Amino acid sequence: MSRLPFPLPALVTTALTCLLAVSQAAGLEVRTETNVAVSMRDGVVLRADVHRPDSGGPYPVLVVRTPYSKQGRRVDRFVKAGYIVVSQDARGRYESDGQWESFVRPETHDAQDGYDTVEWAARLPGSSGKVGTFGASYNAFLQWRLAPLRPPSLVAMAAFSIPARYNDLEGRGTIRPGRRLNWWIVGMTPDMRARSGRPGIKTRAEARKLWKTDADRWLRFAPYLDLPREVFEEETPYVHHWLKHPDSDPWKLHEDVPNITVPNLNVIGWWDHCNGHLLLDQTIRAEAASETARSGSRTIIGPWGHVGMGKRKVGSLDFGPDAPLDLIADQIRWFDYWIKGKANGVGQTAPYRIFVMGDNRWRDESAWPLERAVSTAYFLTSDGNAQTPSGNGRLVAEPPRTDGSDSYVYDPENPVPSLHGPALFQIPTDQRPLHDRRDILVYQTEPLTEPIEVTGFPEVDLFASSSAPDTDFFVRLIDVAPDGLARDISMGMVRARYREGLDRPQLIEPGQTVSYTIRMNPTSNAFLPGHRIRLDVTSSDFPNYDRNHNTPADQNADGQLQSATQTIHYGPATATRIRLPVIPQPADARQPAEKP
Repeated sequence: MSRLPFPLPALVTTALTCLLAVSQAAGLEVRTETNVAVSMRDGVVLRADVHRPDSGGPYPVLVVRTPYSKQGRRVDRFVKAGYIVVSQDARGRYESDGQWESFVRPETHDAQDGYDTVEWAARLPGSSGKVGTFGASYNAFLQWRLAPLRPPSLVAMAAFSIPARYNDLEGRGTIRPGRRLNWWIVGMTPDMRARSGRPGIKTRAEARKLWKTDADRWLRFAPYLDLPREVFEEETPYVHHWLKHPDSDPWKLHEDVPNITVPNLNVIGWWDHCNGHLLLDQTIRAEAASETARSGSRTIIGPWGHVGMGKRKVGSLDFGPDAPLDLIADQIRWFDYWIKGKANGVGQTAPYRIFVMGDNRWRDESAWPLERAVSTAYFLTSDGNAQTPSGNGRLVAEPPRTDGSDSYVYDPENPVPSLHGPALFQIPTDQRPLHDRRDILVYQTEPLTEPIEVTGFPEVDLFASSSAPDTDFFVRLIDVAPDGLARDISMGMVRARYREGLDRPQLIEPGQTVSYTIRMNPTSNAFLPGHRIRLDVTSSDFPNYDRNHNTPADQNADGQLQSATQTIHYGPATATRIRLPVIPQPADARQPAEKP
C-alpha cells in the first residue's frame, strides 16, 4: 500500500488492508512444489508438498501433517483464499524418512516434528510468518500433540474430531474391531511393508480389495494377542502392551491442554466415535494457558459420524435442508479472523453450535453441557415380554411398584450386528432391521403429546444379572416416528469387569444382581408429538464393539466363547431407569407466530 499524506484511523486502515488482501486473493491459481525436504531437530528429513498462490503475497501458511499420504489433499480453496498450504507426510510415512511411531506408543516425535514444521513453514519464501494448522482425526491428534510446545509462529488451529484419550477411541479394554482392524490392515500396514521390504500387500488399493473378501475372518479373530504380525507390523509390541494393560492410556491429550495458548475450531458429529465426550473442548475452555484459547475456541456438533461431516444426508437418514455446512468455508473464515485479522464476526459466535435433531435446526449455546437441562427419569417395566418392539416393554414416569424382570440369551457366536456403513464407521441408522431379534429388550413410551428435547448425556441406571462372570450390556436411545422409523439417538455400554474403571477390573458373581451406571454418548434430539422415546438393552454391537466372551479369562489372550443368560431387573429396589437431560421449553416454543 502506498504511503498516504495523512494518517488514517485504525478502522479505516484495517478495512483497506482487508480490501488489499481480497484483491490479492482474487483470481489466484495454485502452484505446487512436491516433496520439499524439511529437516527435523534430530536430522530426520520429512517431506511436504507446498501449495502456494501464483502471485502476490506475503501469505499466511496453513499446515496439515498426516500419516495417510499427503498426495491428493484438496487444498485449492485454501490457496485461492490467500494461504500457502503445507501438506506433510508424518515421520516414517510415505515420502518422509524415519520410523513411523503410531499413536499407540506412549512416546513419539510427533510434538517436536510438529513444532519444527510450523517454524519451518513460517520462514518459507512468501510467508507472512503466521501459521495455522488444520486436519481431522489422526491429523487433529498431531495438532494437539504440537500445540502444547507453543511454537512462536502458531496462531490458531482447526483440529477436527479426535478424543482426548485413546481409551475413548477403543472399547473398554479391547479393540473395536470394525474400525480399528480395518484401519490397520487397509490403511496403515501396506505402507509399512513397502518401506520395510517385508512380504505382503504394499498398497492401500490392494489391501482394500482383499479386505472385501477377508473382513469376516479378521473381525471374528480371537484372541487379539494372537493376531499375526501382518496386522500391526512393527507396531505389534506397542499394540500388545496396550492390550495387556488397557488402563495405560498412551494419549492423555487433555493433560497437556493447560500449556496451549492458541484457539481451536473443532467439528464433530453426534455419532462420531471420536467425540470423546467433548473432553478436549471443555478442557481448552477451562484450562488453556491464554484467554485467547479459552474464550476463542469454538465447537460445532452436527448430525454426523466420523465421516460425512457437513452433509445433509448420512446413510439413509436425511436431516433436512439446514443440516449441511461448508466446512472448508468455515475454516477459511476461522483462519481469516485469527491469522489475517479480518472482522468477519467469528469472534462474536457462540462457543458451541449444536444441531438439534428432530427439530433439524442449528442452535448456539454458551456452554456444554447445558446448565438448564433437567434430569428426567423414565423407568423400565414390562409384563415379562420385552423382546422386540411388538412386546410389552414400557418406559414410564413412575417406578414400578412390584418386582419384575426380562431375560434374553446373548450368544457371542451370533452377536447383534452393527448397523453402520461399509467403511465400518458408526453412523445414525434406522434400527428396524433388528426388530425380529430376541436378544434385544425394547422399552418405549406411549406416543408423546408434547415435544421433549433431550440435549446432553443420557445415563442409564441398570440393574442386571448374568449367568457369566463377565459380560457386556449395551443401551441405545431411539426416536420412534409414527411411520415406524426407529432412529438411534445415543448409545452406551459397560463391560462388567470394568464397571468400576479400567484400572479396577472385578468379575461379577453369576446370578447376582449388579448395579451399573452407563453414561451414554452426548446428543441433542427433539422427540416430537406422536413420537415415542425408546430404550433398547442388549449385550453386543458387533463389529462396532468386540464381542464379550462371557468367560473370566482375559479375552485379549483367550479365545473361548460361551453364551450367557442376561436378566434386566426392575421394581422398587431395582429401579432400572434412563435419566434424560431434558431442556425446558417455553410454552409457545413451537407455536406458529400469529399473523398480523
